[in-house]
Amino acid sequence: MKSSEPFKIPLSVVLAPLVAVLCIWSVYWYEVGAGVNLNDYGVYPRKLWGLRGVVLSPFIHGSVEHLYNNTIPLAILLAFLFYFYQKVALKVLVYGVLLSGFLTWSIGRPSYHIGASGVIYVLASFIFFKGILAKYYRLVALSLVVVFIYGSMIWYIFPVREEISWEGHLAGFITGLVLAFLMKAEIPSLIKYDWEKDDFKEEDDPFLKHFDENGNFIENMEIQDEPPIQIRYHYKKSEED
Repeated sequence: MKSSEPFKIPLSVVLAPLVAVLCIWSVYWYEVGAGVNLNDYGVYPRKLWGLRGVVLSPFIHGSVEHLYNNTIPLAILLAFLFYFYQKVALKVLVYGVLLSGFLTWSIGRPSYHIGASGVIYVLASFIFFKGILAKYYRLVALSLVVVFIYGSMIWYIFPVREEISWEGHLAGFITGLVLAFLMKAEIPSLIKYDWEKDDFKEEDDPFLKHFDENGNFIENMEIQDEPPIQIRYHYKKSEED
């Protein structure tokens, strides 16, 4: 019997979150070390020069607290994305950044919108809705995990706090929802057991034959006679013969 292959995690599941976290922290420590403020490179709505923030704003954070609050969700959700949706993960990430950034630019207040939280909302929204739409038990379970961990994020797509870019959060949420419908991801085929099939007959099932109509185990059930085991010996003739 061949041994089963060891469980392998795709390199991208580790590499993608690691690169993302290193990038946002590197940019922040560059600001601190160089004594500069890159907030001006965030999304500034409805100004042509503000469009540069569509690509640059996810790397810019206003404080260590802001950076820390985005680091863990970004790493976890990226790992989920690249593990469960490996073939479309990069597309979801790239389109998510561009579409959510442009939508923020379209609907946002006249202020600089910075931070990776918009991308986090893209990831959370996509993973949740894609799992529900797939109707595959593992992906549905993943959706429930996302809701359990990050369900409170839903409140921040509304203007509950003036200093938070709720427009960026809303843009990310909408973008993730749209991508969940548009992106076609391969879903593992569901395993259907014999007893789940439409043509299943209880009376033909060998296991159920051990129970009566009330569900009681039949102890003295007759066992069908099996053909006797035959042992055959083969003798090798010696050279003397």
